[in-house]
Amino acid sequence: MTASLIISAPASGVGKTTLTLGLARACRDRGMKVQCFKSGPDYIDPAFHKAATGLPSVNLDSWAMSRAAIDGLVARAAEADVAIAEGSMGLFDGVAASGIGGIGATADVAAMLGWPVVLVIDPSGQAQTAAAVAAGMRDFRPGVRVAGVVLNNVASARHEALVRHAMAEAGIAVFGALPRNAAIAIPKRHLGLVQAEEQAKVDHLIADAARFVAEHVDLDAVLRSEAIVAPSNVTTPSGVAKPPGQRIALARDAAFSFVYPHMLEAWRGAGAEIVTFSPLADEGPDADADVCWLPGGYPELHAGRLAACARFRRALQSFAETRPVHGECGGYMVLGAGLTDADGIRHEMAGLLGLETSFAKRRMHLGYRLAKLAAPMPGYDSGARLRGHEFHYSTIVAQPDMPLATVHDATGATVAETGSCRRNTTGTFFHLIAEDR
Repeated sequence: MTASLIISAPASGVGKTTLTLGLARACRDRGMKVQCFKSGPDYIDPAFHKAATGLPSVNLDSWAMSRAAIDGLVARAAEADVAIAEGSMGLFDGVAASGIGGIGATADVAAMLGWPVVLVIDPSGQAQTAAAVAAGMRDFRPGVRVAGVVLNNVASARHEALVRHAMAEAGIAVFGALPRNAAIAIPKRHLGLVQAEEQAKVDHLIADAARFVAEHVDLDAVLRSEAIVAPSNVTTPSGVAKPPGQRIALARDAAFSFVYPHMLEAWRGAGAEIVTFSPLADEGPDADADVCWLPGGYPELHAGRLAACARFRRALQSFAETRPVHGECGGYMVLGAGLTDADGIRHEMAGLLGLETSFAKRRMHLGYRLAKLAAPMPGYDSGARLRGHEFHYSTIVAQPDMPLATVHDATGATVAETGSCRRNTTGTFFHLIAEDR
């Protein structure tokens, strides 16, 4: 039996990631095998999960994924002692229009899987009112079970006692109370947390979080809670994504790190071979590959270095003469003609597309996307419908090539970003999550 739970909260920034990492590592320190998941579209948190558990973490997305796909991804939890899914935003937050299985809210996943929710409640600036918030969340949606709460940023013993008393009166279990501790705060940047692979001391940080959580949270109470259940029956993953080729050259380094583990698993599961290369090391795609894929990441932080990697650009240009090349978000920007960084300096990119992007005037583009291809891209024919998300701060200065797709947001409204295609090269700011079903 696998103890399975979801870590959620009333809002973002309350401490979900700190509790998830600390709880996961603390359980691992006890000799348990821990499998993590992330609700919603997020590349960064799963990398921290892997650092904490030693196992890849995958995303569960009720807006983009079918129930069969989610069940297939959850199947790996059957081999673990503990399964922990970290929520996104607030427990019930999602988009206005439902997707394949829901609105993208963590509550959708909780209801779908029957996993209980442990709420992280930050009672800063309040006391008894925190119990009212927790009670409201407990009763808000039938089918979503709140097992209890962990208090975060508790100011004092008196503060904790007031909140605990109010929770007890509301019939809500308190599994622990974390005092304020800025020492284990995780650094952030404009698209979220700094990536786990970029932090030399990430293991030390997670170890500190584990000691902190183990000291202040009753792990045994969490794990023996009657609300914690075993994973339900599962199936083989389906409807995730087709591989773009048989032998895939995948850009992978600090500038190209936003690729979903479930995508790579789906590609390999379909028999494809993935060969990675590093543009930052001035490497080109594998000469024997039949397709090249440049995922998203932070090319704007490495634009000057990428512009200086002449061997990479020549190899990529040569590859694109005879075989398909596709770029997502950051990869799309690198396939373009130029990228202007936050200081207003333009850097020459690969030039396979006419795209010009700029970070000099930043504007956030965020949301779920449903794309209908107007032209073929690796793995999919024209007319295919794909689900994903867009998340970037860059501005499109010029996008002169033929459009790749018609793109709508979660409400059905058409969005400006359409992607580009020119000969064998395609690209889009759209991050693929799964096929539309």
